[in-house]
Amino acid sequence: MQFPPANLQLRRAQLVLMLATLLPTVAMTAVGLLLLILGSSTTTVISGVLVLTFCTSVITGYTLGSIFVGKGASLVRVQNDFVSSVSHELRTPLTSIRLLIESLRDGRLELSDREQVLSLLGRETDRLDALVERVLELSRLQSSHVYRREAIDAAALLEESVAAFDALTLTRPTPIARSVEPGLTLTGDRPTLVSALVNLLTNAWKYTGEDKRIELEARGAGRWIELIVRDNGVGIDRAEQRAIFEQFTRGRAAHEGGAKGMGLGLSFVREIVRGHRGKIDVASEPGRTELRIRLKRRRQRPAEEPALLAPARQATPTRQAVP
Repeated sequence: MQFPPANLQLRRAQLVLMLATLLPTVAMTAVGLLLLILGSSTTTVISGVLVLTFCTSVITGYTLGSIFVGKGASLVRVQNDFVSSVSHELRTPLTSIRLLIESLRDGRLELSDREQVLSLLGRETDRLDALVERVLELSRLQSSHVYRREAIDAAALLEESVAAFDALTLTRPTPIARSVEPGLTLTGDRPTLVSALVNLLTNAWKYTGEDKRIELEARGAGRWIELIVRDNGVGIDRAEQRAIFEQFTRGRAAHEGGAKGMGLGLSFVREIVRGHRGKIDVASEPGRTELRIRLKRRRQRPAEEPALLAPARQATPTRQAVP
């Protein structure tokens, strides 16, 4: 026996819920109003009030039920989109691997060609492994929401993030201009926050030209601490600025520029920020993009003041590239 898709079942449930509750409730509301208007005795008026109260409860229940069913349908749609996107992203390296294996199996390649094919095969395998690892990591972040809660000095967080970024860009070392307001301390999971900043720095590195100017700033904003990454890249269209945080979504400039990526980096960052109950937003125009993470400032306790309020070393505005 075949069942209709879950999304269709939820839509049908929403329609049934409307027909079963909303239409009778409208009729009962009319009856209640008539009892109130035309009723001449106390019993009739009380009956009208009770009928209207019951109708109000039914409408409230319908509204809540409709919201939950709608959210369920949206979740099913997101899951379907996710499976479709993953399948599409997996198909490309798998197709390449299959074609390369067939070339080797035919045995008609010269030795030099075999070495090239093996090199390509290794590269596609690494690409497939990176995709699977990224998807699993993103799934873990979405499902667990378990983060350590420790005091983190903002200057040290930026220092560690830039060091990790340098390790990833040894082939093209890039100076990072840093600005850190002294005395900023937040609460969070250091490894995941470092990963989030490294993702933003890597995006800035990928989508800027030869004259790369990347800035990293930490500053206080009331009860928040803002971690900001700026670059002088091609920019992001205003119409795309909300969509870029969705899984497997890349902007038009990313596709046209031929930059490598799977469209998971910013969704990965968003999940980390959400897990820390923070916010992330983007402001962009041609030649300038700013991504800002906002995290709550750590509340100082008297016993912690000597350790946490130690003056942070102001980072130099520019940084020498790693040789």
